[in-house]
Amino acid sequence: MARFKSGLDVDQGLLLPPSLREWLPEDHLAWFIMDAVDALDIDVLLDSYRQCGKGELPYDPRMMLRVLIYAYSTGTFSSRKIASQLCDSVAFRVLAGNQTPGHRSICRFRKNHIEQFGLLFAQVVRTAAETGMVKIGTLAIDGSKLKANASKHKAMSYDRMKEEEKRLEREIAAILKLAQDTDAEEDVELGPDFRGDELPEELRRRETRLERIREAKARLEKRKAEEALAAEEAKKAAAAKEGRRFTERPDQRKHPKGEPKPKDQENFTDPDSRIMKTSKGFEQCYNAQIAVDGDSRLIVGTVVDNCAADVGQLLPVLEVATENVGLPVNELLADAGYRSEENFAALERAEIDAFVPLGREGKSARDPGEGKEATARMQEKLNTDEGRARYRRRKHIAEPPFGWLKHVLGFRSFSLRGLVNVAGEFCLVALALNLRRMKGMATP
Repeated sequence: MARFKSGLDVDQGLLLPPSLREWLPEDHLAWFIMDAVDALDIDVLLDSYRQCGKGELPYDPRMMLRVLIYAYSTGTFSSRKIASQLCDSVAFRVLAGNQTPGHRSICRFRKNHIEQFGLLFAQVVRTAAETGMVKIGTLAIDGSKLKANASKHKAMSYDRMKEEEKRLEREIAAILKLAQDTDAEEDVELGPDFRGDELPEELRRRETRLERIREAKARLEKRKAEEALAAEEAKKAAAAKEGRRFTERPDQRKHPKGEPKPKDQENFTDPDSRIMKTSKGFEQCYNAQIAVDGDSRLIVGTVVDNCAADVGQLLPVLEVATENVGLPVNELLADAGYRSEENFAALERAEIDAFVPLGREGKSARDPGEGKEATARMQEKLNTDEGRARYRRRKHIAEPPFGWLKHVLGFRSFSLRGLVNVAGEFCLVALALNLRRMKGMATP
């Protein structure tokens, strides 16, 4: 009879408690994340707990942070899936100290501390800079559209909102009139224990829908008015800078200034998200930006916005990256989506040697035109062999992190809703990806 290796009997109790250190190999990612989290200053998290009153003791925030970072670094983003892994996965059990917080506890921890994840991400970046992993001599910037936790089918155009608003108002008025006409008759038929004037279920549904449409319509109108005002102020500032008088042209628009266009949409599930063009068509998305260190390939800065255009995000993500690292940028690489005279002029004032093409790859760039001296100088640099060679490095620096996020970790859409929340979640996933790469860099 053949003989086999024998394992533990599941019904046999252990004489001595097992050591968690024996459950995973020494070079496992879980140990690296545990050590990294233990080295973090988490006072920003502890401050919220000091205000708690009596009740059940909360889970250790450092433990919860370990679990959450490891989950994101291994492509597990759902709070329910994380809770399941705390029972099924050895690594999760080790990080949690054999505790099993439920999905509501995990979800609540992530939501309550979402704004602090950016500070923790900056801590890790600064630590990497202090240890020499990040030098930020060369910085590459890239952006990608990530799906929002909202369906584009749960959105409505401004024109449709106005039509639905009028239709629902008519239906509600008709239902109320019918209720008033039959009120006395129902009182007699239904008896004294039933008033007969209860709000009909059909009316409640219509009034709720009308309220949501009115709220979305008001948000859209406010946003468009603010955008129009901001655009006007920008034109005035540009005119004042150039020493000319700002004169507004006669309004020849088909719709009033500051009013939404008929096809402008507002989403009901995540109003902060926007319809953006992606490789798979138009989706409800956010525009995520990263700044990547040229040497270490670590993400040193993140910005999330609901504007589809990249051009306005170059300076904000550059500012975040330099603040996180605490070191100056010598060279910046970005694709043609970030080109503008304002960006080029700002980079020159900061004495950053930037390489940003004026046209898409494979297409000839247009003439910069008059009054765009910084753009002309950028074109001149990129017309040289050295300039083209330096720019070609951008693809190998900036694009791999998004490839890892989408295709290795599977992070193609946000779990949370709202611009503030998705910005915090993106810091969390960038932090997780950085620790994963730092672990590989630290391994001999």
